[in-house]
Amino acid sequence: MHVELPTGDLSVRVTTITGDGRRSSQTVTGVYGLPAAASPRVTRARDDPQLESELRGLTHRFHGTTGFYVQDLGTGRGAAWNARARFPAASTLKLALATTVLAAQSGVPPPGSYVGQLLHAMLVYSDNASANALEVSLGGSTSGGSHRVDALMRSIGMTESLMYGGYETGAIARAIPSRVESQPSFGVGKYTTAADLATLLRSIWLAAARRGPLHAARPGFTPDDARYLLWLLAEVRDTDKLDGIVGTRPGVAVLHKAGWIDAARHDAGLVFWRGGVFVASVMTWNVAGDGIAGDRLAARCAARALARFGRT
Repeated sequence: MHVELPTGDLSVRVTTITGDGRRSSQTVTGVYGLPAAASPRVTRARDDPQLESELRGLTHRFHGTTGFYVQDLGTGRGAAWNARARFPAASTLKLALATTVLAAQSGVPPPGSYVGQLLHAMLVYSDNASANALEVSLGGSTSGGSHRVDALMRSIGMTESLMYGGYETGAIARAIPSRVESQPSFGVGKYTTAADLATLLRSIWLAAARRGPLHAARPGFTPDDARYLLWLLAEVRDTDKLDGIVGTRPGVAVLHKAGWIDAARHDAGLVFWRGGVFVASVMTWNVAGDGIAGDRLAARCAARALARFGRT
Protein backbone atom coordinates (compact mmCIF):
# COMPACT_ATOMS: atom_id res chain seq x y z
CA MET A 1 0.00 0.00 0.00
CA HIS A 2 1.39 3.41 -1.00
CA VAL A 3 -0.12 6.50 0.62
CA GLU A 4 0.73 10.00 -0.59
CA LEU A 5 1.65 12.12 2.43
CA PRO A 6 2.19 15.87 2.76
CA THR A 7 5.79 16.94 3.29
CA GLY A 8 6.94 17.41 6.87
CA ASP A 9 6.33 16.14 10.42
CA LEU A 10 3.16 14.06 10.70
CA SER A 11 1.14 11.77 12.88
CA VAL A 12 -0.66 9.03 10.94
CA ARG A 13 -3.79 7.25 12.23
CA VAL A 14 -4.07 3.69 10.93
CA THR A 15 -7.44 1.90 11.11
CA THR A 16 -8.07 -1.75 10.31
CA ILE A 17 -11.57 -3.07 9.60
CA THR A 18 -12.56 -6.74 9.86
CA GLY A 19 -15.02 -8.49 7.60
CA ASP A 20 -17.81 -8.05 10.12
CA GLY A 21 -17.15 -4.32 10.53
CA ARG A 22 -15.13 -4.25 13.76
CA ARG A 23 -12.48 -1.52 13.84
CA SER A 24 -9.12 -1.05 15.54
CA SER A 25 -7.05 2.14 15.32
CA GLN A 26 -3.62 3.33 16.37
CA THR A 27 -1.83 6.65 15.85
CA VAL A 28 1.78 6.49 14.68
CA THR A 29 3.89 9.52 15.60
CA GLY A 30 7.36 10.47 14.41
CA VAL A 31 6.49 10.21 10.71
CA TYR A 32 8.14 12.56 8.20
CA GLY A 33 6.44 12.76 4.82
CA LEU A 34 8.45 13.18 1.61
CA PRO A 35 7.22 13.50 -2.00
CA ALA A 36 6.70 10.32 -4.01
CA ALA A 37 8.74 11.84 -6.86
CA ALA A 38 11.79 11.64 -4.57
CA SER A 39 11.70 7.83 -4.30
CA PRO A 40 15.27 6.43 -4.51
CA ARG A 41 16.49 5.37 -7.94
CA VAL A 42 19.90 4.83 -9.52
CA THR A 43 20.85 7.36 -12.20
CA ARG A 44 24.00 8.22 -14.10
CA ALA A 45 25.67 11.55 -13.27
CA ARG A 46 25.48 14.11 -16.09
CA ASP A 47 27.13 17.51 -16.14
CA ASP A 48 24.94 20.62 -16.37
CA PRO A 49 27.25 23.41 -17.62
CA GLN A 50 24.61 26.11 -17.20
CA LEU A 51 24.09 25.26 -13.54
CA GLU A 52 27.85 25.16 -12.98
CA SER A 53 28.17 28.63 -14.50
CA GLU A 54 25.37 29.99 -12.31
CA LEU A 55 26.81 28.52 -9.11
CA ARG A 56 30.34 29.62 -9.97
CA GLY A 57 29.00 33.14 -10.29
CA LEU A 58 27.88 32.89 -6.66
CA THR A 59 31.17 31.43 -5.37
CA HIS A 60 33.20 34.20 -7.04
CA ARG A 61 31.73 36.60 -4.49
CA PHE A 62 33.13 34.62 -1.54
CA HIS A 63 36.51 35.81 -0.23
CA GLY A 64 38.27 32.50 0.31
CA THR A 65 38.29 28.91 -0.95
CA THR A 66 35.05 27.19 -1.92
CA GLY A 67 33.91 23.83 -3.23
CA PHE A 68 30.47 22.54 -4.16
CA TYR A 69 28.70 19.49 -5.56
CA VAL A 70 25.02 19.56 -6.54
CA GLN A 71 23.03 16.82 -8.29
CA ASP A 72 19.39 16.14 -9.08
CA LEU A 73 19.06 12.54 -7.92
CA GLY A 74 16.11 11.87 -10.20
CA THR A 75 17.76 12.86 -13.49
CA GLY A 76 21.45 12.65 -12.57
CA ARG A 77 22.08 16.19 -13.83
CA GLY A 78 24.33 18.37 -11.69
CA ALA A 79 27.38 20.56 -11.31
CA ALA A 80 30.56 20.70 -9.26
CA TRP A 81 33.50 22.98 -8.61
CA ASN A 82 36.64 22.18 -6.64
CA ALA A 83 34.68 19.19 -5.39
CA ARG A 84 37.74 17.00 -4.69
CA ALA A 85 39.59 19.60 -2.62
CA ARG A 86 40.05 18.61 1.02
CA PHE A 87 38.55 20.91 3.66
CA PRO A 88 38.64 20.45 7.44
CA ALA A 89 35.55 18.32 7.96
CA ALA A 90 34.37 19.74 11.30
CA SER A 91 31.04 18.11 12.20
CA THR A 92 30.02 16.98 8.72
CA LEU A 93 31.52 13.50 9.23
CA LYS A 94 29.20 12.90 12.20
CA LEU A 95 26.81 11.68 9.51
CA ALA A 96 29.34 9.01 8.49
CA LEU A 97 29.75 8.07 12.17
CA ALA A 98 25.98 7.69 12.57
CA THR A 99 25.86 5.52 9.45
CA THR A 100 28.61 3.26 10.81
CA VAL A 101 26.85 2.92 14.18
CA LEU A 102 23.55 1.95 12.56
CA ALA A 103 25.28 -0.54 10.24
CA ALA A 104 26.79 -2.25 13.31
CA GLN A 105 23.44 -2.34 15.19
CA SER A 106 20.72 -4.92 14.90
CA GLY A 107 17.64 -2.86 14.17
CA VAL A 108 16.84 0.80 14.73
CA PRO A 109 17.58 2.04 18.28
CA PRO A 110 14.38 1.97 20.39
CA PRO A 111 13.01 5.34 21.54
CA GLY A 112 14.81 6.50 24.67
CA SER A 113 17.67 4.00 24.28
CA TYR A 114 21.25 5.02 25.07
CA VAL A 115 22.40 4.81 21.45
CA GLY A 116 19.25 6.53 20.21
CA GLN A 117 19.79 9.44 22.60
CA LEU A 118 23.44 9.77 21.54
CA LEU A 119 22.56 9.75 17.83
CA HIS A 120 19.85 12.37 18.37
CA ALA A 121 22.16 14.66 20.35
CA MET A 122 25.03 14.23 17.87
CA LEU A 123 23.03 14.94 14.70
CA VAL A 124 20.27 17.30 15.84
CA TYR A 125 22.42 19.37 18.24
CA SER A 126 25.89 18.44 16.87
CA ASP A 127 27.02 17.40 20.36
CA ASN A 128 30.70 16.44 20.40
CA ALA A 129 30.61 14.39 23.61
CA SER A 130 27.89 12.19 22.12
CA ALA A 131 29.98 11.67 19.00
CA ASN A 132 32.97 10.60 21.09
CA ALA A 133 30.82 8.18 23.11
CA LEU A 134 29.56 6.58 19.90
CA GLU A 135 33.11 6.21 18.56
CA VAL A 136 34.17 4.49 21.79
CA SER A 137 31.16 2.16 21.57
CA LEU A 138 32.21 1.23 18.03
CA GLY A 139 35.93 0.59 18.53
CA GLY A 140 36.77 0.77 22.23
CA SER A 141 38.30 4.24 21.81
CA THR A 142 37.79 7.29 19.63
CA SER A 143 40.70 6.18 17.44
CA GLY A 144 39.30 2.67 17.13
CA GLY A 145 35.88 4.03 16.25
CA SER A 146 37.44 6.34 13.67
CA HIS A 147 39.08 3.38 11.91
CA ARG A 148 35.67 1.74 11.53
CA VAL A 149 34.15 4.95 10.15
CA ASP A 150 37.06 5.28 7.71
CA ALA A 151 36.50 1.68 6.55
CA LEU A 152 32.83 2.37 5.83
CA MET A 153 33.63 5.55 3.94
CA ARG A 154 36.19 3.74 1.76
CA SER A 155 33.66 0.98 1.04
CA ILE A 156 31.25 3.43 -0.65
CA GLY A 157 33.88 5.42 -2.54
CA MET A 158 34.62 8.26 -0.10
CA THR A 159 38.35 8.13 -0.83
CA GLU A 160 39.16 11.72 0.18
CA SER A 161 37.75 11.71 3.72
CA LEU A 162 39.35 10.92 7.10
CA MET A 163 37.70 10.76 10.53
CA TYR A 164 40.93 11.18 12.55
CA GLY A 165 39.92 10.46 16.15
CA GLY A 166 37.36 12.14 18.34
CA TYR A 167 35.94 15.64 18.67
CA GLU A 168 37.08 18.37 21.02
CA THR A 169 34.66 18.92 23.87
CA GLY A 170 34.14 22.26 25.54
CA ALA A 171 34.24 24.08 22.13
CA ILE A 172 25.37 9.99 -20.92
CA ALA A 173 27.03 12.98 -21.35
CA ARG A 174 30.21 13.70 -19.55
CA ALA A 175 30.07 12.97 -15.85
CA ILE A 176 29.92 15.78 -13.32
CA PRO A 177 33.59 16.87 -13.12
CA SER A 178 35.09 16.56 -9.63
CA ARG A 179 38.54 18.16 -9.49
CA VAL A 180 40.85 20.11 -7.22
CA GLU A 181 41.10 23.77 -8.27
CA SER A 182 42.48 25.12 -4.99
CA GLN A 183 42.82 23.64 -1.53
CA PRO A 184 43.20 25.24 1.92
CA SER A 185 46.20 24.42 4.08
CA PHE A 186 45.00 23.37 7.53
CA GLY A 187 47.48 20.81 8.92
CA VAL A 188 46.37 17.44 10.31
CA GLY A 189 42.87 16.45 11.40
CA LYS A 190 39.53 15.40 10.01
CA TYR A 191 39.00 16.20 6.35
CA THR A 192 36.50 15.60 3.59
CA THR A 193 35.39 16.97 0.22
CA ALA A 194 32.19 18.26 -1.32
CA ALA A 195 32.06 15.23 -3.62
CA ASP A 196 32.51 12.76 -0.75
CA LEU A 197 29.76 14.34 1.35
CA ALA A 198 27.43 14.13 -1.65
CA THR A 199 28.39 10.47 -2.08
CA LEU A 200 27.48 9.72 1.53
CA LEU A 201 24.08 11.43 1.40
CA ARG A 202 23.20 9.87 -1.96
CA SER A 203 24.21 6.43 -0.61
CA ILE A 204 21.97 6.81 2.47
CA TRP A 205 19.06 7.89 0.25
CA LEU A 206 19.52 4.89 -2.07
CA ALA A 207 19.90 2.48 0.86
CA ALA A 208 16.36 3.37 1.94
CA ALA A 209 15.23 1.33 -1.09
CA ARG A 210 17.91 -1.40 -0.86
CA ARG A 211 19.97 0.20 -3.62
CA GLY A 212 23.37 1.75 -4.08
CA PRO A 213 26.91 1.20 -2.76
CA LEU A 214 26.09 1.47 0.95
CA HIS A 215 23.47 -1.27 0.75
CA ALA A 216 25.88 -3.46 -1.23
CA ALA A 217 28.93 -2.87 0.97
CA ARG A 218 27.17 -2.84 4.37
CA PRO A 219 24.18 -5.21 4.47
CA GLY A 220 23.86 -4.41 8.17
CA PHE A 221 22.75 -0.90 7.19
CA THR A 222 19.10 -1.68 6.45
CA PRO A 223 16.39 0.39 4.76
CA ASP A 224 14.96 0.98 8.25
CA ASP A 225 18.36 2.36 9.33
CA ALA A 226 18.45 4.67 6.31
CA ARG A 227 14.95 6.01 6.95
CA TYR A 228 15.73 6.46 10.65
CA LEU A 229 18.86 8.45 9.79
CA LEU A 230 16.96 10.61 7.29
CA TRP A 231 14.32 11.23 9.98
CA LEU A 232 17.03 12.43 12.37
CA LEU A 233 18.39 14.79 9.70
CA ALA A 234 14.87 16.17 9.25
CA GLU A 235 14.92 17.10 12.94
CA VAL A 236 18.05 19.29 12.60
CA ARG A 237 17.29 22.90 13.47
CA ASP A 238 20.62 24.38 12.34
CA THR A 239 18.91 26.87 10.06
CA ASP A 240 19.99 29.55 7.59
CA LYS A 241 22.43 27.36 5.69
CA LEU A 242 21.25 25.21 2.75
CA ASP A 243 17.73 25.85 4.04
CA GLY A 244 18.23 29.59 4.47
CA ILE A 245 16.10 30.44 1.39
CA VAL A 246 14.41 27.27 0.10
CA GLY A 247 13.48 26.09 3.60
CA THR A 248 10.80 28.78 3.84
CA ARG A 249 8.98 27.59 0.70
CA PRO A 250 5.85 25.42 0.95
CA GLY A 251 6.41 21.74 0.22
CA VAL A 252 10.22 21.96 0.47
CA ALA A 253 12.15 19.95 3.06
CA VAL A 254 15.90 20.18 3.73
CA LEU A 255 17.55 17.23 5.52
CA HIS A 256 21.12 18.28 6.26
CA LYS A 257 24.20 18.18 8.48
CA ALA A 258 26.45 21.21 8.82
CA GLY A 259 29.92 21.65 10.26
CA TRP A 260 31.99 24.67 11.21
CA ILE A 261 35.19 25.86 12.84
CA ASP A 262 36.67 29.37 12.96
CA ALA A 263 37.94 29.34 9.38
CA ALA A 264 35.44 27.00 7.73
CA ARG A 265 31.68 26.59 7.38
CA HIS A 266 30.10 23.71 5.47
CA ASP A 267 26.68 22.25 4.88
CA ALA A 268 25.56 19.12 3.04
CA GLY A 269 22.08 17.74 2.66
CA LEU A 270 19.15 16.49 0.61
CA VAL A 271 16.62 19.04 -0.64
CA PHE A 272 13.15 17.59 -1.35
CA TRP A 273 10.48 19.36 -3.34
CA ARG A 274 7.33 18.28 -5.16
CA GLY A 275 9.30 17.35 -8.29
CA GLY A 276 11.98 15.23 -6.61
CA VAL A 277 15.18 15.57 -4.61
CA PHE A 278 18.71 16.88 -5.08
CA VAL A 279 21.87 16.52 -3.04
CA ALA A 280 23.96 19.60 -2.28
CA SER A 281 27.24 20.09 -0.45
CA VAL A 282 28.86 23.51 -0.13
CA MET A 283 32.24 23.97 1.61
CA THR A 284 33.99 27.25 2.40
CA TRP A 285 37.31 28.31 3.94
CA ASN A 286 38.67 31.72 4.87
CA VAL A 287 41.71 31.86 7.12
CA ALA A 288 40.61 35.29 8.39
CA GLY A 289 37.36 33.81 9.69
CA ASP A 290 34.34 32.66 7.73
CA GLY A 291 31.56 34.29 9.69
CA ILE A 292 28.15 33.75 8.11
CA ALA A 293 29.27 34.35 4.51
CA GLY A 294 29.61 30.60 3.99
CA ASP A 295 26.08 30.01 5.29
CA ARG A 296 24.70 32.60 2.90
CA LEU A 297 26.59 31.03 -0.01
CA ALA A 298 25.10 27.60 0.80
CA ALA A 299 21.60 29.12 0.92
CA ARG A 300 22.04 30.85 -2.44
CA CYS A 301 23.48 27.73 -4.09
CA ALA A 302 20.52 25.63 -2.90
CA ALA A 303 18.04 28.24 -4.13
CA ARG A 304 19.71 28.48 -7.54
CA ALA A 305 19.82 24.69 -7.88
CA LEU A 306 16.14 24.33 -6.97
CA ALA A 307 15.22 26.99 -9.52
CA ARG A 308 17.22 25.15 -12.19
CA PHE A 309 15.98 21.64 -11.43
CA GLY A 310 12.39 22.75 -10.84
CA ARG A 311 12.33 24.62 -14.12
CA THR A 312 13.49 21.66 -16.19
